[in-house]
Amino acid sequence: MPAQSLTDRFRAETERLTGAAPASDRRLGLAVSGGPDSLALLALAAEAYPGAVAAATIDHGLRPEAAAEAEHVAAICCRLDVPHAILAPEEPIGGNIQSAARAARYALLESWREDKGLGWIATAHHADDQLETILMRLMRGSGVDGLSAIRPVNGAVIRPLLGMRKAELVAHVAKRDLEAVADPSNADLAFDRVRMREALHDFPDFDPDRLARSVEALRDAAEALRWTAAREAEGHIESRDGAVRLDRTDYPGELLRRLVAICLERVDPGHRTRGPALDGVIDALSQGNKGTIGKILYFTESPEIWCFSKAPPRKTG
Repeated sequence: MPAQSLTDRFRAETERLTGAAPASDRRLGLAVSGGPDSLALLALAAEAYPGAVAAATIDHGLRPEAAAEAEHVAAICCRLDVPHAILAPEEPIGGNIQSAARAARYALLESWREDKGLGWIATAHHADDQLETILMRLMRGSGVDGLSAIRPVNGAVIRPLLGMRKAELVAHVAKRDLEAVADPSNADLAFDRVRMREALHDFPDFDPDRLARSVEALRDAAEALRWTAAREAEGHIESRDGAVRLDRTDYPGELLRRLVAICLERVDPGHRTRGPALDGVIDALSQGNKGTIGKILYFTESPEIWCFSKAPPRKTG
C-alpha cells in the first residue's frame, strides 16, 4: 500500500480530532503567521477542504515588519482562494511579552471564530514543537500534567500537525512555491524555546508516533489522577464552620497534592498553588504547623484533619 500523502494525513487527523469534515457552513479556521509551519497548515487545509477554510493573522503590534508580513499572508490566501483576516489587540502587549502575546492571540482567534461561525481553529504546532515543549517542562520540574505537553484538542482549538515533522512541512511549502516570512524572535536566544531549539539542532531523528504514545500515556495518567482526586474529594473534603476540611491525609504524594490544591481553591476560587509552594504547605501541615498562602490560612485540627479558611485581615499601623 503506498504511503499516504501529507494532505491525506492532514485530512485524516483533522477529522479524527473534530469528528467530521469541515464544510462551507462549518468552516475550519486557521491561525497563519506566515512562517513555514503555518503556511504548510494553510496549504494543506486549502488542498484538503477547498471552500471550507478561513485564515487569520495576528498583528500584535510588537514589530514594525508585522503589518507587512500580515499583508504577505493575505496575498497568499488570495492566491489559494482562502478568506483572510488581520486581527490586532486593542491594548498594547506588555509584561511578559511571550505570555501576553500568546493570551492575546488566542483571545483574538476565539472572538474571530465566534464572529465568523467557524467550527474550529487549527494551529500549526508540530512534532518538533511537542518535543521541545516536553523537554522545556521537564527542565522546569513539571509534573505529570505539564508533561502531557501540547494537547491535540483544547476547547475549539485543534492541532492536526502534531504527528508531522517540521522538515516535512517545510518541504511541502517549498514544493508549492510559497514564500515564508522570518520572525526574528525565532532566533532570539533570550527566549527559552529558541535556546532549546538550538540545543536540539543535532538531536537524533525521532518517531512522532512514539512521542505521541508517550504523551498520550502521560495524559491518561493525569486524567486518572484528576478522576481519583475528584472522587476522594467527594468523600473526604467538606465545608464546616467557615473552613474547608480534609479528613484523610494518608494518600500517595501526588494525590495528596491534588486534594490540598482542591481545598485551597474552594476557599479562594481561582487560587492556584503548584510545585514547591504547594509542597511547602503540605510539609507545614504534616508537622502540625499553621501558616498562610495568599488569602488562605491553613492549620491542623488533628494530625489526620487539615483545615483551610480565609486568612484574617492583616493588621496595619
